[in-house]
Amino acid sequence: MTSAANTAQLEILHRDDLHEGGFAGLREHRLVMDRRAWGLHAGPGTWNGVGNFIYLADARFNPKGDTRLHPHHEIDVISIMVDGRIHHEGSLEHGGALEAFDVQVQRAGGEGFTHNEVNPDETRNRMLQLWVLPEEEGQPAGYKKLTPAWGGITRVYGGNAAETGSFPARTFIDVAMLKAGQQAAPPPGGLVYMSKGKARLNGNALNEGDLIRGAAGTITADADSQIVLVGELT
Repeated sequence: MTSAANTAQLEILHRDDLHEGGFAGLREHRLVMDRRAWGLHAGPGTWNGVGNFIYLADARFNPKGDTRLHPHHEIDVISIMVDGRIHHEGSLEHGGALEAFDVQVQRAGGEGFTHNEVNPDETRNRMLQLWVLPEEEGQPAGYKKLTPAWGGITRVYGGNAAETGSFPARTFIDVAMLKAGQQAAPPPGGLVYMSKGKARLNGNALNEGDLIRGAAGTITADADSQIVLVGELT
């Protein structure tokens, strides 16, 4: 059974209240499965996204586990490392690697791409995957890699061309790497995911695996925290 805590407009979806599924060499909780893409196949208790953001999964790879080589078409795939590392295989930047907190953005466009993400270690790792629909179809495939720094907020997807090292779009994704005591503002009308750490929002405790919507005010980190912020340009 899925639970959501409500305080006025604030809603919190707890990852561990959702069904844990998986495929190939990983287990995952899917928190966002937008009905525009998934329809009746959306998982019970999952939420819709915002803007063109349609999917969020929090995955743990088994030791030496992988996703197996598979294709994507007309979707932007954002992978955010939380713990451990990944070896990247596929038609874009084959042979690359992601360390903890690195971000990989793959644009399928009209030509598409294939990829396989591999856990090279004997221990489990953890990675988020987010999907965003492109604003224009038929674009060329592309690849970006970013490393958000502790103590700041990095735009890893979307926004204006001048403010992102990734692909510009109206839907944006920021990664806040907050040290204890630092603050961040949730995007108006957006979603916030506590991928690591713990924080407070207007007296409400936020813990790892919490997905938040209807947030207003200021998020204050109680410990070193990795927080994903998804919104729309106004």
